[in-house]
Amino acid sequence: MIHMTIDRRELADFLRRSRERVSPRDAGLAEGSRRRTPGLRREEVAQLAGMSTDYYTRLEQSRGPQPSPQILAALARALRLSDDERDHLHLLAGQRPPAARSRDDQVGASLLHLLDWLPGTAAQVLSDLGDVLAQNDMARSLLGGVCTVSEHGRNVVWRWFADPAARNAYPAGEHAHYSRVHVADLRAAVARRAGDPAATRLVERLRGASEEFAALWELHEVAVRRHSRMRVLHPVIGPVDLDCQVLLAPEGNQRLVLLTPPPGTDVADRLALLAAAGEERLVG
Repeated sequence: MIHMTIDRRELADFLRRSRERVSPRDAGLAEGSRRRTPGLRREEVAQLAGMSTDYYTRLEQSRGPQPSPQILAALARALRLSDDERDHLHLLAGQRPPAARSRDDQVGASLLHLLDWLPGTAAQVLSDLGDVLAQNDMARSLLGGVCTVSEHGRNVVWRWFADPAARNAYPAGEHAHYSRVHVADLRAAVARRAGDPAATRLVERLRGASEEFAALWELHEVAVRRHSRMRVLHPVIGPVDLDCQVLLAPEGNQRLVLLTPPPGTDVADRLALLAAAGEERLVG
């Protein structure tokens, strides 16, 4: 077995150069008025990758610990790295690049640009297992940023059953319905993957963590989620009803989720206020 070691100096240089090549606009951030360096700031990369600024700064200063594959995947998404650049990042960090067939967490550049071109619509990309792979600003403001570096922290099914706080954004009377929707959709994905280790591991952890999930899993209900009406209880703009449209990729391993205001309601105006408040926080 080949022993791999981290090259801290080259890793730091590659992170810095990659950060300088990504504009705030490309990353869906406000550019602001006082930028002394090209590209993103360190704290912005840390925010996009779901890690502390101190941790990321130490990586760029050649003094951080060896990053895990999950952290490297988050950095690759935040820095908009190509597949080749992502593999190079893993090698510099002393980690094996993801297997060539495992591309489920890589969102194409065209899809990322599409998210940026939908400023008035909450849009996010999920894997078929429920991992949130990318969000635009509106989705982060409406639903909260859940793209984190932990293996299951960014998974909406895991958060729904293992983190009680995740349900606070939805009416209590609809919790049972959403539980069945999550499990039925995951059932379909697990069957399509036919023994995939990531899918098996997620189901095992969910069954061990939640009696509710275990009971629903035994029902063997199957239903791919495609469209629905949902209500979000937002702390700033109050309860909003949204049309949820799910667009499936041809391979079935990723989906684009669009949350749009129903016609004839004031939801669009309230979302515009939410977007304006988010821009003020970023610029200020």
